[in-house]
Amino acid sequence: MTVSQAKQVLQIEAEGILCVQDKISESFTKTVEMIVAAKGRVVIAGIGKSGLVGRKIVATLNSTGTPALFLHPVEAMHGDLGMVSRDDVFLAISNSGNTDELNVLIPSIRAIGCPVVALTGNPDSALARLADAVIDVGVPREACPLGLAPTASTTAQMAVGDALAVCLIDRHHFKSSDFKKFHPGGSLGNLLAARVEDLMITGEAVPRVAPETSFAQTLAEMDRLTLGATLVVESGGRLSGIITDGDIRRFLLKGGKAEKANARDLMTQNPRSVRPDTQASDALNIMEKHLITVLPVKDNDDVVQGILHLHDILGKGSVRFNGKA
Repeated sequence: MTVSQAKQVLQIEAEGILCVQDKISESFTKTVEMIVAAKGRVVIAGIGKSGLVGRKIVATLNSTGTPALFLHPVEAMHGDLGMVSRDDVFLAISNSGNTDELNVLIPSIRAIGCPVVALTGNPDSALARLADAVIDVGVPREACPLGLAPTASTTAQMAVGDALAVCLIDRHHFKSSDFKKFHPGGSLGNLLAARVEDLMITGEAVPRVAPETSFAQTLAEMDRLTLGATLVVESGGRLSGIITDGDIRRFLLKGGKAEKANARDLMTQNPRSVRPDTQASDALNIMEKHLITVLPVKDNDDVVQGILHLHDILGKGSVRFNGKA
């Protein structure tokens, strides 16, 4: 009984999110545009469970590059309204749209000159009529069997808040290095603060072939270490190029003959690379910008020091340091 009931709750909440998905409209786009254009912050207000959702949305926005603060409607009427300016965007959250403590605040917000967005399950409510943009988060039913406790409705509010944050990440061109600035104590933050030399693969674990290595031997070296790539290294250890799975595929699609090819025929010359003292966040930005997953690591004389894979930064299973699990 308990398991089936739990599954039913999740089913109802999933249905609620899908229902809200169908309601996403140009009002959502308008909200994003207002926030992007704003010189100030996103000020979010709500009462009760909607207020708790608002605090979570504020936390997500702040951590992903959109300045935000939570304003309690009651405290706002007793002095905290001074935190709001005309440069902000005010996001009011209320499932019913008829929360007195919140709605009584809206005329004061508008008098400041701050645009108002309503995140509500009732687009015909008083709150919606007072707003410049309305995002409809109404769900067919609550998961609570009494239909009283906010459950599916707050899940939908939270999901739309996440959607808003993600869209703003894209519009603000927020990068992994920016994430590090706001998460210096997190596990990803710690990795991004590290230097490449702390994360790179070194020694015999670095796939490498000479320029004259045959096609078959090159494939064998790539397969040996399963990084999807191998470095092409001249005598003396100088980096000559890199061969990835994509290079192999492009060579064959262009009619290249495997039995006659060597590593020099397959490689990308002068590949993007980093120095050992490069910050991991900078290396990750290079990978993101150029859509690559592997970077050679070389010193100032172009001598190979190691190789860095995306998984060594973001993790795949346990994190590896200097090629060791």
